[in-house]
Amino acid sequence: MYNMMSSKAEEFISDEEIRRCLRYGEENAENRELIGRIFEKAELMKGISHEEAAVLLHSELPDVAERMKDLANRIKRRFYGNRIVMFAPLYLSNYCVNECRYCPYHGSNKHIARKQLSQEEIVREVTALQDMGHKRLALETGEDPERCPIEYVLESIKTIYGIKHQNGAIRRVNVNIAATTVENYRKLKEAGIGTYILFQETYHKETYEYLHPKGPKHNYAYHTEAMDRAMDGGIDDVGLGVLFGLNLYKYDFIGLLMHAEHLEAAKGCGPHTISVPRLRPADDVDPGDYSNAISDEIFTKLVALLRIAVPYTGIIVSTRESQKTREKVLTLGVSQISGASSTSVGGYAEKEEENSAQFEVNDTRTLDEVVSWLIDLGHIPSFCTACYREGRTGDRFMRLLKSGQIANVCQANALMTLTEYLEDYASPETREKGRALVRDEIGRIPNEKVRAKVLEHLEGLHSGLRDFRF
Repeated sequence: MYNMMSSKAEEFISDEEIRRCLRYGEENAENRELIGRIFEKAELMKGISHEEAAVLLHSELPDVAERMKDLANRIKRRFYGNRIVMFAPLYLSNYCVNECRYCPYHGSNKHIARKQLSQEEIVREVTALQDMGHKRLALETGEDPERCPIEYVLESIKTIYGIKHQNGAIRRVNVNIAATTVENYRKLKEAGIGTYILFQETYHKETYEYLHPKGPKHNYAYHTEAMDRAMDGGIDDVGLGVLFGLNLYKYDFIGLLMHAEHLEAAKGCGPHTISVPRLRPADDVDPGDYSNAISDEIFTKLVALLRIAVPYTGIIVSTRESQKTREKVLTLGVSQISGASSTSVGGYAEKEEENSAQFEVNDTRTLDEVVSWLIDLGHIPSFCTACYREGRTGDRFMRLLKSGQIANVCQANALMTLTEYLEDYASPETREKGRALVRDEIGRIPNEKVRAKVLEHLEGLHSGLRDFRF
């Protein structure tokens, strides 16, 4: 039985409820009266339910698709402006005891080079990332309780926060590790992590169990309930995601929305971010083995509908996607992207001789090239980590976002952190056009006092001072 307040995975992600919604969506895919009412609600920019989203998901009416894109663009600009937050993944270890059929880290794969970074190697990796200009990382590991225990992750976080090279510093460490206990989530919170990220992969239990035949990850309920435990452990910001291509995308999309609704209802705050990765080629994994791959057209529709359904949640698109695809979805709701990513263990300080990558990267540009591209498109590349460091997390962040007050601090912090990047790391061409963008965007800061303070801080940044924030 469906119960969004329940703590049990199969009740807040009810197979029966998902199937009912999919039937409802299919039956009403051309019901223009109902679609009109859903859009009227969506125009309030407070979100729509998973049932309402199912109708738009099934509709193939051309004018509905265009209206969705237009609305998604307006919602994105209202809550996130033209800011795009930058980050990079950092792979600490690819040892894994699971047998996930879609991941080259699976324990029985004898082709991939296995590696775990020492603390000295982490220093070299993070220094290389700092020298690119990155301020925000997402830690990634395989699941191996013996080789990669929570103590190793905690030590690594401490090491990362302690590395200062020239003007470089990692100011926010997000963590994507396997589902764990409330006690371990408390330890991660105490270590100062930003967002705890865990992809569900698929919400269809039977498919999930088939894809994870052995190892701790086989336990569907334990994995699906991880976000509840993380929030019980004091972590305010959590990040959801499914891996599109493993299962029927409509089923997983509705499950994803139900998970977000559950966290909002049961924990008082929905997810901070939602990621939308698609299955990519990797060692010992062939996406051709899966018949559920989604086209670029469907992918862009999912991003737009996600922005409409959960307007306050950040949407992340990684370098799994090509430059062309990322450009399409930037205006449809995406608020964070990775840049110059390596999916190998130890792939930043020097190129790996042996393959240890989790998947192939589609967008292989340097960070400077990505920043320059975003500026050309009229976006503000942001390296901001202020909200996390100022305690604006969880429901406190959501209240500011919903009220529109966040625009004052976000616009200001984006411009100041972009200026830091321009001064310390950008190529001359990127620096020149970036400075022009900053000058143009200052006038769009709503609060006059904040605007004046930003101008003052920009002078300080040009003089060599760093890390101003609101």
